[in-house]
Amino acid sequence: MPAGDATPDVPVRDPALEAEQTYLGAAREELARMRARTLALDAHGGDAVSEQYLAASLNRRVIALTDDPETPLFFGRLDLAPPDGPPERLYVGRRHVHDDDGDPVVIDWRADVSTAFYRATRASPMDVALRRRFGFERGHITAYEDEHLLDPGEATRRSAILATEIERPRVGPMRDIVATIQPEQDVIVRADVTDTVCVQGAPGTGKTAVGLHRAAYLLYTHSARLRRGGVLVVGPNSAFLSYISAVLPALGEVDVRQVTVEELVGARVTIRGEDSSETAALKGDARMAVVLHNAVYAALSAPVEALVLPRGSRRWRVPVHVLAEIVVELRARGVRYGAARAMLAQRLAHAVLMQMEAAGESPDDRVQDAVARSPQVRAMVDALWPALDPLRVVLTLLGDAQALADAADGVLDEREKTLLLWEKPARGPKSAPWSVADAVLIDETADLVEREPSLGHVVLDEAQDLSAMALRAVGRRCSTGSATVLGDIAQGTTPWATADWTTTLAHLGKPAGQIEVLRRGYRVPALVIEYASRLLSHIAPGVAPAESVRENPGELVVRQVDDVVRGVAERLGEVLAAPGSVGVIVADADVQALSAGLGVGHSVLGRDGEPTRVTVVAASLAKGLEYDHVVVVEPAAIVAAEPSRRVGLRRLYVVLTRAVSGLTVVHARPLPEELCGA
Repeated sequence: MPAGDATPDVPVRDPALEAEQTYLGAAREELARMRARTLALDAHGGDAVSEQYLAASLNRRVIALTDDPETPLFFGRLDLAPPDGPPERLYVGRRHVHDDDGDPVVIDWRADVSTAFYRATRASPMDVALRRRFGFERGHITAYEDEHLLDPGEATRRSAILATEIERPRVGPMRDIVATIQPEQDVIVRADVTDTVCVQGAPGTGKTAVGLHRAAYLLYTHSARLRRGGVLVVGPNSAFLSYISAVLPALGEVDVRQVTVEELVGARVTIRGEDSSETAALKGDARMAVVLHNAVYAALSAPVEALVLPRGSRRWRVPVHVLAEIVVELRARGVRYGAARAMLAQRLAHAVLMQMEAAGESPDDRVQDAVARSPQVRAMVDALWPALDPLRVVLTLLGDAQALADAADGVLDEREKTLLLWEKPARGPKSAPWSVADAVLIDETADLVEREPSLGHVVLDEAQDLSAMALRAVGRRCSTGSATVLGDIAQGTTPWATADWTTTLAHLGKPAGQIEVLRRGYRVPALVIEYASRLLSHIAPGVAPAESVRENPGELVVRQVDDVVRGVAERLGEVLAAPGSVGVIVADADVQALSAGLGVGHSVLGRDGEPTRVTVVAASLAKGLEYDHVVVVEPAAIVAAEPSRRVGLRRLYVVLTRAVSGLTVVHARPLPEELCGA
């Protein structure tokens, strides 16, 4: 063999790669030392409550510093060459790591200096001389790519490492995207904490990931503010929340609560009823807020007799017209019903004290408080401004035709009033057939009585499917905070789905929220998105299709069969030869029959048991999920299962766009004509 020729069986050494692997090992050692120092800290000192709080904080810190050997500590490197300062090298990763002297070893991706890793370009290099991306396999560096942004002679090329990471097979729950955040996504992630941002995102554009990463970014950047106020993630169903549940913990944020709308509003009642689509749509209508307001304030009574308060040898009297003026003044203030009730006692006491002062006495605040607590004043408050139970307000409204007629006068028509009434009035709150829409009404009523405390930030996903009243319920949770609103108008599958985001933001109480549009699709391959986009002109004419940026166009198979169960089983035998997860999406009513006859090992989404590589998914649960290969079973049945054809086609659009690598459509019935194309 000629001298200098490399032996094929011996890998060529790459000193740069070895140096980076050595640096990774050193970073892991520093992280281990940080964790050890935290474990050694003493939580004792101060009172028992302080010790408990400190211990909990230290425990969260220890969890955040736990190293996962399967996950790289950093995924990028920046070599900065500022014109007015010394050069600097930074490693960008999922968490901050420093040495014993406090010098940074890895910079958190959320730090301001990390912005350049995501946004620097040749046109705007942001002082970046070199940007290096790393490829990893099971926590070990296997490759790297360099971009010299200050070198005008270097050709611009797409990152193979970035493409590989984006197109990596999907197995298990949703992953974080810190290594692949794109510039247009980063702008949303780093939006100011005071800004409410609404993201219209086509399938595969990463809107859910962007929303979760924004929550993580805000918690890092405004830690004290948001940890005091709290951050909440609201999703469409428990399957979706389970799927995204690992993202924030992977980013070190373990204290963010994640709930469905039903869980958010359903704590006061047991949900046991279900409304028709028409009734649910009416209960979700924004006009119901007016009806409920009327029902609450219908409890007020005009005074019919004076307030007489014996005190010592005197009897103090507040006449009827003064009582009426006080009630009118409190109503005009616009405070919550319960707050006004508490203020009424003090207003009545103040009216008595004015008479005392006019008579030459010198009462102080203690006397006023004593008068406010007197039996006579309390009785008058109960008569004029009685205490209310939100459950009973709604119970009366839905069970008493006259009460509803009074509250809905001029707001709802006669047919709508009839539609709202229960066929048989419930005996009490515990036996009432409460629906999810009823729970939303109760939540609204409770806020009319006592203000719902505001959180610091709320992330609301699949927002296009929420009714006006449900949006108001979410908005109450961030009335003094901000929100990240995520959705796709084309994927609205409820009869009350939003038609525009401006209206949604108004119902949420955030009319000044900014609307951002994501169109670049990183998840759905071109063949799949082009096929599904045939439906767009029928379901959302104003929404542009996603622009797939994946190098692999994906796989599309449309197969007509005589027996769909056998056809699905045969197709699974083919697609399981490739790695990745497989979702078999079928009309809800057909899940059991398909599962029973499939003959291929699988799990059913939403049932007990460990998830498997093949998951049978009811079409109504597919929203927000993703699988490497998706098998859509009998599209016509999925469309027919919905209350209207338009909603059915939107449901079909959702299930067709769950595929990351390939899509198979198996059908025996004719395909919907809207899907057949030209």
